[in-house]
Amino acid sequence: MAKNNNFNKGIFLTAAGSFWWGLIGVIYFKYISFAGHVEVVIHRSLWTTVMLIITSILLSKINKIKIVIKNKQTIFTLFFSGILIFTNWAVWIYAVSTDRVIDASFGYFIMPIISIFLGFFFFKETLSSKGKLSVIIVIFSILLLFFLDLKSIPWVGLIVAFSWSFYNLLRKKVGVETDIGLLIESLFILPVILISFYFIIQNNVNDFDISNPKLMFVFMLAGPMTVIPLYLYVRGVELCGLGPTGMIFYITPTLQFLLGYFLYNEPLNIEKLISFIFIWIAVFIYLKDLYENN
Repeated sequence: MAKNNNFNKGIFLTAAGSFWWGLIGVIYFKYISFAGHVEVVIHRSLWTTVMLIITSILLSKINKIKIVIKNKQTIFTLFFSGILIFTNWAVWIYAVSTDRVIDASFGYFIMPIISIFLGFFFFKETLSSKGKLSVIIVIFSILLLFFLDLKSIPWVGLIVAFSWSFYNLLRKKVGVETDIGLLIESLFILPVILISFYFIIQNNVNDFDISNPKLMFVFMLAGPMTVIPLYLYVRGVELCGLGPTGMIFYITPTLQFLLGYFLYNEPLNIEKLISFIFIWIAVFIYLKDLYENN
């Protein structure tokens, strides 16, 4: 009974995290996009770091962080994973700020399938025949855009997908707790963020200003908007496993796609639609395979 309760709780937490990423996160970052994607990326990185420092102290994780820092190989890996997560954040925020939410959703649709391929290639994980078919269809859908219309290729989606997939690959290799790893990654990025923040203030192109406390608070929410859904999703994975959470994750790109098309009136030309149809076929095959084998 307790095991079933944990599974149900995991499903709920994962769904909540995916819903947050797909709906609340998009609406929030779209709302503050008036500040420009550079300043928004700065605030997301800065306040994520601040929040993780606070939670690490409150959850008594400082000693665990010290142990991780002493391992040179782990720190070296986290440095590169930090570059990848920063790239992912920056490109995704750029997509939201420039009316390319649909393109970003393309990336999150194909990301799990790219991760399957990376797991097969780097960790020799078992790849079923249906899994191989899903990977082939995704590759075909991307190549199709090259042949149909080069301008239609959702570059931001591809960067989002590959940066997040390789980020997960490195994090799996290093085996560090999610929040601790993210804090160390954020600390690597922090000097660049602080220097960038200084320059936009010096050039008077910042919207963040102490004379406007309400707006300051809105920008500071970028930290919780990043960390909370991450906690929800990762805790859900711990309680009910990768298979079910992999299926539930598709709440995120589905909501992003719907928001982009219906709320933000983003264009969807025939070339992208054809590619998306193939992606949805690949996703259906992938999810059906997961369902049958879990």
